[in-house]
Amino acid sequence: MKKTSKQANDLVNKSADTVNDMVKSVSGKGGLIGKVSDTSTDFVKNVSKAGTDAVGKTADKAEKMIKGASKKVFGKKKKD
Repeated sequence: MKKTSKQANDLVNKSADTVNDMVKSVSGKGGLIGKVSDTSTDFVKNVSKAGTDAVGKTADKAEKMIKGASKKVFGKKKKD
């Protein structure tokens, strides 16, 4: 799940960069539209990163819960 989320994040980042480059090639890099495009690209990348981080944390917590439950269910029982 974490790997898929990272791959989706990478795709979003590459797509945002491509669109940003296309906008700048038409409008120019130093103008207002180019700066707005940069800001929009950064925003999209940050939102995507936040989503990826959230998925990563959720996956880590779920993995710990499953490992803990597995140890309780399948762990060796102590003999008295």
